[in-house]
Amino acid sequence: MSAKAISEQTGKEFLFKHLCTSAALQNRFRYANVSADTDWARLTQEHPWLLTERLVVKPDQLIKRRGKLGLVGVDLDLQGVREWLKPRLMKETTVGKAKGVLRNFLVEPFVPHTQEEEYYVCIYATREGDHVLFHHEGGVNVGDVDAKAQRLMVAVDDKLREDQVREELLTHVPEDKKEVLSSFLVGLFNLYEDLYFTYLEINPLVVNKDGVYVLDMAAKIDATADYICKAKWGDVEFPPPFGREAYPEEAYIADLDAKSGASLKLTLLNPRGRIWTMVAGGGASVVYSDTICDLGGVDELANYGEYSGAPSEQQTYDYAKTILSLMTREKHPQGKVLIVGGSIANFTNVAATFKGIVRAIKDYQGPLKEHEVTIFVRRGGPNYQEGLRVMGEVGKTTGIPIHVFGTETHMTAIVGMALGHRPIPNQPPMDAHTANFLLNASSGPKTPAATRTASFSEPRTPTEVSPAKKPKAGPPPAKATTLFRKQTKAIIWGMQTRAVQGMMDFDYVCSRDEPSVAAMVYPFTGDHKQKFYWGHKEILLPVYKNMADATKKHPEVDVLISFASLRSAFDSTMEAMQFPQIHTISIIAEGIPEAQTRKMIKVADEKGVTIIGPATVGGIKPGCFKIGNTGGMLDNILASKLYRPGSVAYVSRSGGMSNELNNIISRTTDGVYEGVAIGGDRYPGSTFMDHVLRYQDTPGVEMIVVLGEIGGTEEYRICQGIIEGRITKPVVCWCIGTCATMFSSEVQFGHAGACANQASETALAKNQALRDAGAYVPKSFDELGNVIKTVYDELVANGTIVPAQEVPPPTVPMDYSWARELGLIRKPASFMTSICDERGQELIYAGMPITEVFKEEMGLGGVLGLLWFQRRLPRYACQFIEMCLMVTADHGPAVSGAHNTIVCARAGKDLISSLTSGLLTIGDRFGGALDAAAKQFSKAFDSGMLPMEFVNKMKKDGKLIMGIGHRVKSVNNPDMRVQILKDFVKQHFTSTQLLDYALDVEKITTSKKPNLILNVDGFIGVAFVDLLRTCGGFTRDEADEFVEIGALNGIFVLGRSMGFIGHYLDQKRLKQGLYRHPWDDISYVLPEHMSM
Repeated sequence: MSAKAISEQTGKEFLFKHLCTSAALQNRFRYANVSADTDWARLTQEHPWLLTERLVVKPDQLIKRRGKLGLVGVDLDLQGVREWLKPRLMKETTVGKAKGVLRNFLVEPFVPHTQEEEYYVCIYATREGDHVLFHHEGGVNVGDVDAKAQRLMVAVDDKLREDQVREELLTHVPEDKKEVLSSFLVGLFNLYEDLYFTYLEINPLVVNKDGVYVLDMAAKIDATADYICKAKWGDVEFPPPFGREAYPEEAYIADLDAKSGASLKLTLLNPRGRIWTMVAGGGASVVYSDTICDLGGVDELANYGEYSGAPSEQQTYDYAKTILSLMTREKHPQGKVLIVGGSIANFTNVAATFKGIVRAIKDYQGPLKEHEVTIFVRRGGPNYQEGLRVMGEVGKTTGIPIHVFGTETHMTAIVGMALGHRPIPNQPPMDAHTANFLLNASSGPKTPAATRTASFSEPRTPTEVSPAKKPKAGPPPAKATTLFRKQTKAIIWGMQTRAVQGMMDFDYVCSRDEPSVAAMVYPFTGDHKQKFYWGHKEILLPVYKNMADATKKHPEVDVLISFASLRSAFDSTMEAMQFPQIHTISIIAEGIPEAQTRKMIKVADEKGVTIIGPATVGGIKPGCFKIGNTGGMLDNILASKLYRPGSVAYVSRSGGMSNELNNIISRTTDGVYEGVAIGGDRYPGSTFMDHVLRYQDTPGVEMIVVLGEIGGTEEYRICQGIIEGRITKPVVCWCIGTCATMFSSEVQFGHAGACANQASETALAKNQALRDAGAYVPKSFDELGNVIKTVYDELVANGTIVPAQEVPPPTVPMDYSWARELGLIRKPASFMTSICDERGQELIYAGMPITEVFKEEMGLGGVLGLLWFQRRLPRYACQFIEMCLMVTADHGPAVSGAHNTIVCARAGKDLISSLTSGLLTIGDRFGGALDAAAKQFSKAFDSGMLPMEFVNKMKKDGKLIMGIGHRVKSVNNPDMRVQILKDFVKQHFTSTQLLDYALDVEKITTSKKPNLILNVDGFIGVAFVDLLRTCGGFTRDEADEFVEIGALNGIFVLGRSMGFIGHYLDQKRLKQGLYRHPWDDISYVLPEHMSM
């Protein structure tokens, strides 16, 4: 949501920190917070004024009218405050319908004043601007300020001036206070704007000879502006409404939501309730709550929440396990039900999200059975058949009763089943699989385009009329009645290839002559071409860095579909509206601050641009055009007959519910003519009435469906239009959110605008007003389809609608990636891997999640064991690996590898080139003896040769013994690296047979020459063979295989890379120039035949 209430203490902190005014603001930062665990001695140290001044104490928990409720203690000393708190602190109290515990109190200095010195001020936001209310009489008995107060509306982007304030707001204020008050109010308004407040009320505001005192304050801020205001806000805590506790699980889900591009919401209403929901979609979640309450389940409804926006399998798992954990803590005598519901998704992979839920169900199968939980599932959307299948399977394997339904079942029918109001069908009819929609069995010729794309009742015109150019002066240009035509072309802002391909597939089944997407704009890459499919054929779309180039090269474009992020959507939209050819803009991003949205709306109204969104999936005009992911994937497009126009136009707030309307309308009428989801924000770019009037003036539309919701008053404009005769076509309307009035505390639903601030904004009030005005209003969402069918049948009966014969669309090939996702095809992998998997939520090394690697403190040796040997090695083995890496890390600059690295670095080459130069010298003569030594010694030992026989055989064959000999070290000057390793191996290894054999060989070779010692390469080679053979993790064949494939040389390569990198950095740090070998270190000789 956007507008969130803040505590009085937070509001005053913002005020005292950031208010700029010439008025003398008193008692700055003089407040103290008191709770059950307050240390009074420390509190008085931090706030010494508590000991010397008279005080006021009041709860700070979003409680309205505290004075009238007797919840304000006035003119007390500190002891009096403590006495006043005793019967109240941590005690339950009732405020209206809400029961809650008083936990947090605010203590402030008492300000003696007269009634004449009290004033009332309030600033709140509306679509057109910000309203400033001022009344010269404030305090507890202020009464109906809406009727009494002086009012001034500051239009969007305008500023409040002191002369305006004096002339329009301070007419009843004494002259000697006007200057102070006008300065304060202008400063307050500027603060309200700068810190993105949406509501700010001070009552009373006291002004006396000493200055201005802010006594009581209530405020809301736009939480979506956090990325703008973080520096000024700091970390803001948003308290829950009074009567509802703040649960750690809610905070956990809020944290998941903040870290995710998806939407995850959870509000606990009654943790002991038996009815739990896990619903996909902001609009759908409200509909399910409504239906539960309508069927008498309000007292047993445990939670409100939603997940949407394509959460990953892991995110859905985390969300689901939180719900299951909560619902299996206390038993209910009647058992419990879990409703896993949702509308038809537009782009969320239903199977992927359901797999997360299935994982959670498997983890909690014991508690779920113990608490007698029954699960009801209804979902549609991309890959939903596979999602329903896995949900059904987990029910069979776990023994948990799970009833599964798809799009053939009305969205909320499972609620009636769960609550025992309707029977559970044994085997519900299943819709065809995704693949069946895409393979046209018709053997007839391709359907002529005109037959399928022309409206049933719209007169066909031979040519399309180009939109008129905008006048340069005069009144704002009128917005177009027809937003989309068969020739409409769009620019896509953002690299949304999946959405673009979906639009092109829709265009193809609609038999458009050309794709609806002309170009894409993506500032983060250079101008290039992007490949897409047009039916069976591959085509290229241009991608530009900026809108100026795109519009210049594509003058035919008049629609922009913006997938810009919430941070860049405002700037990119404002830029787009500077190009006169753009008439329609769809803004997909959710979470744009309301102040920015209102500025966009103002400019759009001035330029005659229609904005759909923000926070929307878009809209669709069957046979013509679809915005982005609207309508879902091609199977849903075909199932809902969105490839050709019907006679019913709809407008909804919710994107997911718009797809549900596509389904309902296609099953009850001849189909959709046009549908728009205006978005769930408080101030959508275009309103219900804007689109209803368009539909009224569109000949092809014969009836209109509106899915309104709680919050705002836009539906009353439809009532007025019907009563005044401006709207004459039948309107079927239902406002969701009827459950809100049944809750004891305020609940913010999934959409930012879904919150009633007054009685007239409730869904119940709006549904009744629409019914009274003459709209067709069902008794509940459950009956919406029946009412639509009844109205449609009447229009068919009286001849208004003449249903056309159904014509099959052309086939569109399925994308390979999606066909594989559905399990329709298989293909051999290009290569296989068994050591690492990065596809899930968490990186996995050889089956071990990365978090476990760190939790177990496995270290570098442990990670190497997982990635190289696919085993979790014993602790001593990991330590030995790390010791090997340490002793092989470097051996000075003179060895060939380090020398090459240094020469390369001094030649100006980069790190990778220099490192590679050094690594390429590793072989049998330098560093590569580990594998060879291991193989030679193992073969001799395994064949039963005595050490002397082995030495003699190698001498006879004229071969060097790998791992024996050192240029510098000898028995008299031992290599301490070998000694360190030997001590560790002898202490920790269970057996050292091969090492002992190699040491016996060393005794023989050093008796002949003292430097023929077992060197570090040889030692590591033979010791590693002992490790692999005796640690218990490998069979003999596996141990021999690792030696054979060169694993041991990898130890030297990895270790010595550290040294080579060190030499590279050293040379760069020392700024050494190009290396040239000195002449006097080179023997210049003639060819042998010439010297003779």
